[in-house]
Amino acid sequence: MKIENLRSPYDKVGGIVYFGRMLDKIRLHAQSKLPQDYHENLGKGFDERCVHFLRVSYIGLVDRVKKGGSDQEILEWCFQKSHTPSDEDVEIWNEFLRKRGLNDDLSARLEMRKKEIGAENRSDIRTFFDFIDADEGRK
Repeated sequence: MKIENLRSPYDKVGGIVYFGRMLDKIRLHAQSKLPQDYHENLGKGFDERCVHFLRVSYIGLVDRVKKGGSDQEILEWCFQKSHTPSDEDVEIWNEFLRKRGLNDDLSARLEMRKKEIGAENRSDIRTFFDFIDADEGRK
C-alpha cells in the first residue's frame, strides 16, 4: 500500500538508515494519516531497535517530533540526549538493519509476510527493507 510522505527504510538521515521513516510514521500518526495497520507496531520492531541504537526513549522522541523541526535537528537532539555514534557504529547499524530477514532469525517471518501479500515467488525481496518497499509500491 502506497502511503504519501512515508519514505523507504533505505533512506538515510545523517547517514543512518530507517530513522527518517520512523520520523515519518510519528508525524503521520500525529496527523491521523498513518493507516491503522501500522499502529500496532509503533515504537516496536525496527522503531524500538532504532531508539535503542540512538539511546533515547520512543516516547521522548515522539514528544520531540511533535514540537517540529527538521529531520537533522531531531537527530541532533537525539545525539545531545545521549551520544553521537561513531562512523563505525553507524556502518554496523546500517548493515545490520538493512540485512534483516536475510539468513537470520527473521527469515521465516519474512517468507510468511511475502506469502501474505502474494510475493512468495519474488526473489528480489530478500530482506525486510525490500519487503517494505515492495509492500508500499516502491519496488
